[in-house]
Amino acid sequence: MPPSLTFTAFVWKNLRRRRLRTFLTLCGIGMAVGAFVGLVGFSRAFEQQWLRIYSSSGIDITVIRGTFVNTSLDQSAAAKIRQLPDVAQAAPMIFNVMDITPEVTALVYGWEANSFEFNSLKILSGQRFQDSQPEVMLGDLLAQDLNKKPGDTLEIQGTQFKVTAVYHGASSLEADALIMPLDQLQQLTSLQGKASTVHVRLRPAPRGISWDRYMKQAEQQIEAAVPGLRAEPATERATDNQIVKMAHASAWGTSALAIIIGILGIANTMVMSVHERTQEIGILRAMGWKRWQVLALIQFEAAMLGLAGGLVGIVVGWCALRVLSALPQTASIISSTVSWPLLVEAMVVALLAGLIAGAFPAWYAGRLSPMEALRHD
Repeated sequence: MPPSLTFTAFVWKNLRRRRLRTFLTLCGIGMAVGAFVGLVGFSRAFEQQWLRIYSSSGIDITVIRGTFVNTSLDQSAAAKIRQLPDVAQAAPMIFNVMDITPEVTALVYGWEANSFEFNSLKILSGQRFQDSQPEVMLGDLLAQDLNKKPGDTLEIQGTQFKVTAVYHGASSLEADALIMPLDQLQQLTSLQGKASTVHVRLRPAPRGISWDRYMKQAEQQIEAAVPGLRAEPATERATDNQIVKMAHASAWGTSALAIIIGILGIANTMVMSVHERTQEIGILRAMGWKRWQVLALIQFEAAMLGLAGGLVGIVVGWCALRVLSALPQTASIISSTVSWPLLVEAMVVALLAGLIAGAFPAWYAGRLSPMEALRHD
């Protein structure tokens, strides 16, 4: 019998032999891969929203504290950075997550009234706030949730603020946020004279100098001008901030637990299959099958279960993203589109899960001697 036919026939026969068990195993690994697609897809969409903030605002470099012991920096560093020849604009800012009402928590940005970052916002109604005034601007999504408009007041941590404008941002992390004068947020957070970061926009690169080289040169100038601070490209900062890291860690951690459960499900199915087919394996060995052929057969069956579960999981994950993209709370962040890299990663994870799950059953089946297997009851 041709080897390809032998493998295909035995794999198909075994998967059909216990259809309910196979179905439940596919559901288990499918849910695990679906959790991977949904959670990792969510975290990457969240990261893209941060990238959009920097790209739409024209931020080239972010300046942050060089150590993790103290993450705030002196606001005065922005004035020193502005004096550098390659720097066009530098804007200190603070961002924080705050309870706006008992039911609503939102990102809060503290900007100076003349910050260049306002250029990326479209003011739908009202006007820009003034420095040193208890005033705020609301993103259109947050304004809708709070049912607020220009002229209304909003109490934040015991302080009354006047809503001066409703704006639309290029990123949902701005559209669903609140912006107030930097000095006002400094008072609320007890960070007088401090900033979370300084956003820098560079001048056009001189002729004959590549943008990457020009960026590196500007970063070195900034770090020399303000010792103890670190300058890095805005795109790197978008993927390296603590909020994005927490989103990625939560997604991968939860997905890993789900995948482990899926692996145990496939392993249980394959162990039971090997136990039920011990005599069959003995016959194959007596017919001349080598140990590695038996091992390959079991591994192939486990891999097929993993891949089939991966296809089910992609559908489950896509449906989960569709639901999240339709919910008001997450519609502005999540897209129902699943990227090709994520699809490939999901199938690789599913295949590896199958191979890992089948490793012990395959090893056990491969070490069975023909006589021992034939005498098995």
